[in-house]
Amino acid sequence: MQENKDLNQNPDFNFNLKDIVYRYLSRWPWFLLAILFSLSAAYLYLRYSVNQYSASATILVKDDKKGGMVGEIAAISDIDVLKKVKSTVDNEMQIINSRTIVTKAVDSLKLNIQYFSDGRLRQEDLYKASPIEIVFNNKIEKSGSYAVESTDAQNFELFDSEDNLIGKYKFGQLVPKLNFTVINKTGDSNINTKFKYLPLLSSAQIYKSKLNVRLIAENTSVVELSIVDQNKDRAQDFLDMVIWHYNQDAIDDKKAVFRRTSEFINQRIDSLGVELSVVERQGERYKIANRLTDITSESGLYIQNASELNRQLNDVDTQLAIVSSLMNTIRRAGPLELIPTNVLTTSSQDATSAPVLISNYNTMILRQRDYMNDSGPENPRVKQINAQLPVLKDNILSSLQTLIENLRIKKRELLSQQGNVSSKISAVPTQQREYKGISRQEGLKEAIYVYLLQKREEIAISLAATEPNAKIIDSALAASTPVSPKTGTIYLSALFLGCFIPLGIFYVRDILDTKIHGSAIIKQLSIPYIGDIPKADNNDEIVTLNSRSSTAESLRIVRTNLEFMLSRVPEGVGKTIFVTSTIPQEGKTFISVNLSATIAMSGKKVLLIGMDIRNPKLDEYIDIPSKGLSNYLSTSSNASYKEYVVKLKDYDNLYVIPPGIIPPNPAELLMSPKIEELFNDLQQEYDYIVVDTAPVSLVTDTLIIAHHAHSFLYVVRDNHLDKRLLSVPESLYNEGKLPNMGIILNDTVKHHGYAYGYGYGYGYGYGYGYGPAVKKKSLLDRILRRK
Repeated sequence: MQENKDLNQNPDFNFNLKDIVYRYLSRWPWFLLAILFSLSAAYLYLRYSVNQYSASATILVKDDKKGGMVGEIAAISDIDVLKKVKSTVDNEMQIINSRTIVTKAVDSLKLNIQYFSDGRLRQEDLYKASPIEIVFNNKIEKSGSYAVESTDAQNFELFDSEDNLIGKYKFGQLVPKLNFTVINKTGDSNINTKFKYLPLLSSAQIYKSKLNVRLIAENTSVVELSIVDQNKDRAQDFLDMVIWHYNQDAIDDKKAVFRRTSEFINQRIDSLGVELSVVERQGERYKIANRLTDITSESGLYIQNASELNRQLNDVDTQLAIVSSLMNTIRRAGPLELIPTNVLTTSSQDATSAPVLISNYNTMILRQRDYMNDSGPENPRVKQINAQLPVLKDNILSSLQTLIENLRIKKRELLSQQGNVSSKISAVPTQQREYKGISRQEGLKEAIYVYLLQKREEIAISLAATEPNAKIIDSALAASTPVSPKTGTIYLSALFLGCFIPLGIFYVRDILDTKIHGSAIIKQLSIPYIGDIPKADNNDEIVTLNSRSSTAESLRIVRTNLEFMLSRVPEGVGKTIFVTSTIPQEGKTFISVNLSATIAMSGKKVLLIGMDIRNPKLDEYIDIPSKGLSNYLSTSSNASYKEYVVKLKDYDNLYVIPPGIIPPNPAELLMSPKIEELFNDLQQEYDYIVVDTAPVSLVTDTLIIAHHAHSFLYVVRDNHLDKRLLSVPESLYNEGKLPNMGIILNDTVKHHGYAYGYGYGYGYGYGYGYGPAVKKKSLLDRILRRK
């Protein structure tokens, strides 16, 4: 047997872009329906979903490392308190997003209590628009959800989340057990409002997770705060409140340092005022006792040297007094008290590292307080700081002790030098020397007193002009368009799904579909292609002389093509045409009947024989008697076939031999010698003999009588026969089992915008008013494929 063609692997058939495009375009109603459905679903989703809006604010955080803002107070060169409190933007971002700051913001705005009203489609958030206010007497310990319905302006009914009535109360009355009061803010008598509340920390945690703090650029200290919320006003207020509490928290920390320093200075001023008064009275008494009014200074180099040494001794004594007092203050201070800063002179090279250590000590105490507020004493950072503070305090005391030792050494050196100078000015009166001692004590106290007064004024200015830690660049502002759901994206996705889903369904269906569709695959066979017959309006339609349907015209084309195939039949011999198919229900009987009628209308004498005696179908198309061919073949008498020939009414030249009753042995009957005699006689009497035979893939009946045919018309039904079964006619043709074989495609429908696969868009020339008028189908009929 000759090797069959692999029809499924033919590249010309399996991929034709134009064919694929037209195939899906022909199904446009389904695509339109899917798009409308998906867009409707998108509309409903957008209609019922809650819009989410994004709000953002921008601040400039003070950061010495990244060029942060410079406060106005920095103009005072000696004020160094703020500069000692170093902070980086990274740390400040963590503070902004800390639970402490967020909790304060949530508590200030009462965001742990939300109010709603039922709309037609969804609940409406009543932030700042609620007619009622819920006031709790104590801290909220658990969450709850309730509804308030007023009966009048003074009374209301309270319902739980499942719409169960809890009780009737008055506005302003404490609700027992629930521990809250409902206040009618508007005085309205028609209130229907729902509210829910959460514990403050739970609500703060929710907003903390929603708050986003990010650095805008790497080399700047500009920070952006953003949040997404369903209410634009609430999002803006929350960001503004977070910034306010962050600045207020930083101001409070700085003021705490300033107040502690101010308290220390005031104490020293009070103490020095008393000491200065004592020294001044001592000098006064000395002058009175010695009856002195004015003591002239000795001129000369010794006196000048003595004055210079006295000045240096005053400086050393001043520093010793300040350092001693500061050490006493540090020893008396508690473990978490701040140490006064900016009281040590920094002009001396003996200042060591004590001011820096004191600043670091105060910074660690402030940080320990922040961590205690956020996480409690069990925080590892708190424990770490607690362990470092004693060590740092000891270092401060050690540094101050070293400073005192240095000052004492310097003082001894100065006293030694002063002794040398004093020995050289022995001529100076005793009164002058004694008075110098008193004057030196007075000058020392006065210098310290003036210095502390100056520092007190500076601290007062710092306390009054404490600047915030962040400068607001852009206050909070919410976008006018929601960030979620994104209308354009939703509709675009819906449009994509509306196109993709039917496309995918059709694509999968086409992949799984192994039926024949159109004549393209038929033309890939070696068998001559006779033509195709479009789907008839009625399954039992029979062509008449006045038929102008597409089916009738197609049969006329098939009749013409058959003439070329039968051109070698000798003159005077009836042309015998066998009609068969692969499987039942392919329309071979329909083709046989209508082909016979079409040939008969051309003036030829035609005989139609029903030789499918296993499953005869002729009686479904024409009115014929029950007796026929099987009766003729099964009788042993010399009865003539003419007894079974029936002339069809309305046709002058069309005759039929019915198939007869269904015999038990059809194959044996067809092998009867009467078949040979029958065809010999018929070919002499009739011009055309059309034989309706059995399907070739099921039984051997057709192959038994195939040699009597001048031509075989092999019927393949569109959208019915599995394309894999095309190997059957291909094999029969290649093996020559069916003589002069041609193939016809039956029951075709419009494909890709062309009429019935013929390539003509005008219906065989009958769309121009020739023949009976045909009512045009409406758009709805075409969409629903109604006849």
